[in-house]
Order: sequence, then C-alpha cells, then structure tokens
Amino acid sequence: MTSPAPEQPPLYLVPAGDGVDADVVASPVQNRPSAADTPEPEQPSLVARGFRAAGFMIAGFPVNLLAFILIVTLFSVGVGTLVIWLGLVVLLVATKVAFGFAAVNRAMIRGMLGVDIPTPKIAYDESGSFWQRYLRRLTHQQMWRNVAYQLIAFPLACFEFPLALAGIVILPVGLFVLPVVASLHVLLAKWLLGPPETEELTQKAERLQASRARGVDAAEAERRRIERDLHDGAQQRLVAVAMGLGRAKTKMDADPDAAKALIDEAHADAKLAVSELRDLARGIYPAVLGDRGLDAALSSLAAKCPIPVEVNVVIDPRPPAAVESTAYFIVGECLTNIAKHSGATEVRVNAWREERPTGDLVIVDITDNGTGGASMRPGGGLAGLADRAATIDGVMTVVSPIGGPTVIRADLPCVW
Repeated sequence: MTSPAPEQPPLYLVPAGDGVDADVVASPVQNRPSAADTPEPEQPSLVARGFRAAGFMIAGFPVNLLAFILIVTLFSVGVGTLVIWLGLVVLLVATKVAFGFAAVNRAMIRGMLGVDIPTPKIAYDESGSFWQRYLRRLTHQQMWRNVAYQLIAFPLACFEFPLALAGIVILPVGLFVLPVVASLHVLLAKWLLGPPETEELTQKAERLQASRARGVDAAEAERRRIERDLHDGAQQRLVAVAMGLGRAKTKMDADPDAAKALIDEAHADAKLAVSELRDLARGIYPAVLGDRGLDAALSSLAAKCPIPVEVNVVIDPRPPAAVESTAYFIVGECLTNIAKHSGATEVRVNAWREERPTGDLVIVDITDNGTGGASMRPGGGLAGLADRAATIDGVMTVVSPIGGPTVIRADLPCVW
C-alpha cells in the first residue's frame, strides 16, 4: 500500500467516472495527517462584523446619493418631457440607471457583508416594436422595485453614514449597533433587489425538476452497470459451475478422477463468483462506509490507489448516508481516473463539513498535480459524477487547466 509523501498542508479551494472498481479494505493510510490539523472555515468575529458594517455604510452613502439624484432627476425630466417624445428616451436611460445601481448595491452587499442576493431572472416578451418592448421593461415590477429601493436607501444612508462614523469612535456602537442596522439593510435589499417569492419558488421547482431528471438518469446508469457486471461476471461463473457439476455427475461412476477434477474446477469458479458478488455489493454500498464512516472509507480508497494520496477528513457529526455514499463514490471514481489518465505523482483529498445559513454542506475537494485538461463532457465519467451529486441537490465543479493542477470539488448539502 502507498503512503502519502507530501508534507505541505492541504490545499483548500473555496469557489470556486463510470463506476468504482475498488475493493474496500478497512486499513488506514500510513502517516496520514490528523483530521485535527485541517483548518475549519472561520466565522467573522464581532469586530470584523462591525468593521464590515461600517465600511458598507460609509461606502454606500455616496453611491446611494448619486443614485438618488440621477433617478429622481431622470424620471422627473422624462415624465415632464413625454409630450415631445424626448421623455421616452430619458425614461429609457432612467431604467438602465435603476438596474445598474441595483446591480452595484447587490455587489456591495456581497463583497462587504458577505450576503449573496440573487439577481432576479426577468423574461421579457420580445414581440412587437422597439417601443412596445421598451414599455414592457418600463412597467416591469422589478424596475419599480429597484427604484423603490434607491428612494428608500438614500434617506437610510443619511442615517447610516453618521452612525458608522460614530461606531468607529464609540466601540459599543460599532460592535453591537452597526451589525444590526446592516442586517436590517440587507433584509430591505433582499425584499426589493432580490427575486420575488414566486420567482424563487419557480427557480427551486426548476432545480428540483432538473435534479430529479438527472437522478433518474444516474439511477438508470447504475442499474445498467450492475446488470452488466452480473451478466459478465458472477452469472458466467455460476453457469460454468453448473455445467462443471453436471459433467462431473455424468463421470462420477465411470471416471472418478476426472469427476474430482471437474468438481475442483467448479469449486474454484464458485469461489470466484462469490468474490465477484462481494465486490459488486461493496460497489453498491461499502460496508466500511456504514460501519466506520467517511474517514475510514476514503482511507481505504487511498490505500489502494497506486499514487500517494493525502487524506484529510473533518466531518462531525456524520452526515446522512446518501451524502456519505455520494462523497465516497465521487472520490473513488476520481482516484481511478487520476491513476489512469492524469500522470499525477500526488493527490490530496480533503473533506469537511461547513455551516451555511441555508443548511450544512459536506465539501469534498480532490486535487492532483497531473497534466490537467479534464472536463465534464456529456456522457463522460465526470458528468456521471455530477449527475450523482445532483440527486441530492449537490453541485460538482471541475477546474483543470492544461498543465494542471486539476481540482474537483463537490458541494453536497446535508438537507435537501
């Protein structure tokens, strides 16, 4: 068995296959770094939250001031000059400005407060003339939600700006008041700048529908694999056993020595059939995974890999069985592909549990120093692994530039 050679700490990338042919051996990887050495994701401290909130409020004041002036001016001029048609052009510019400042505010909230507000998906009817299409954009509810946010955000910024300055000087205000005010601002932004509830439900339904379709395809592919393995392996062995025993039966009286040889041959085939059935069962759900968890299961995969593998697993408490099995098969198939095609000399496998507001994730990261060039082609092994991850609403990403390194990451939710 191989042991990991590299001594450097594990690499973590935070955003960013056809069946596992591996027998499970519950033996640890020698000299594997302790799971306690793997850093867990850090949560922002109270001071950091205060400084982020203060920076957001100070930076937001000039942005919201400019947005308020431009939007009020453009809409006032546009409405006032509608009688001479110039107003339509001005209002067209005003809609672009409203959407632009909405995007800027979402980016500021994401960059400074770490809260991602999804951009609403707006589907317009593109039929009719240019002005008809423009009128539909002008009257779309999201445009007026953007305008409403800017009209509310400016007086709110007039309150937040001096409060942020006071929070920099007065410690209790900076530590306890500013984060609360920033959270209220984020709630307002989510309400007006984010997708409405109906759109969120529609997007979730679309994701679930796509996930179900990919899950059905992955299950069908797995069924075909099991059927093929049974037909080409254990079934053929058992047929040979039956034929050998039949021949031995006919020779038992006339030629006992030949019958004994046939029985020995049938016995050997029966043992091979049992071994193949055991391997097939392990490929469906390995016993070591259910008994000892993901750490021992990944260690057993690494121990069989011909390339040195460094494994770091920090997952406590244990995730659901579906998450563990998905992570196991992703790592197993990736190690098989790396050994066959990558030309790598070392591999790092990191797995950890990460808390998110929407629910915990198990994140699996496989990094090798091979030649790169891997991609998720339709019908390929990596696409099959992505389909497997999608059955539990997981997401798999591949970063593999030519020349390497290759990083394969799977984000697997513990609740779906």
